[in-house]
Amino acid sequence: MSSNKIDRQTLIQGLNEDLANEYQAVITYLTYAACVSGIHRQELKEFFEKEIQEELLHAQFLANKIAALGGQPTTVPTRVPYTENPKEMLENVLSAETETIKRYVQRMKQAEELGDYGLANDLHDIISDETRHKEETEKILKGYHGD
Repeated sequence: MSSNKIDRQTLIQGLNEDLANEYQAVITYLTYAACVSGIHRQELKEFFEKEIQEELLHAQFLANKIAALGGQPTTVPTRVPYTENPKEMLENVLSAETETIKRYVQRMKQAEELGDYGLANDLHDIISDETRHKEETEKILKGYHGD
């Protein structure tokens, strides 16, 4: 067995990091939807609100998987970057989605290494969701000329 082989505890720790970031995403989208202002408020409010449910489902999946692996799901979100500037909101979302994709790709590889192919497949689906979020945010930012 190689010394860099992943163990269950390392995977649980990584999944808890992912869970903390999904909590952050839910809180971020909820807060941004409530606080966004300016000429694009309605569109951005709807965009942020639309993401809340999907991120909540990701968090629910992760909490259940962590418990199934024998771990304790975290209850603490990663820090939420607050801003009242709509463009900064979108930039924060883009940054978070980019980092989330990187983390999930790493986690998917760890799951495969541990032989948890079901988890790897589920993470692949989540990566697809997060990639769509990232691409939609990029499209909005590309044409954004607001505040």
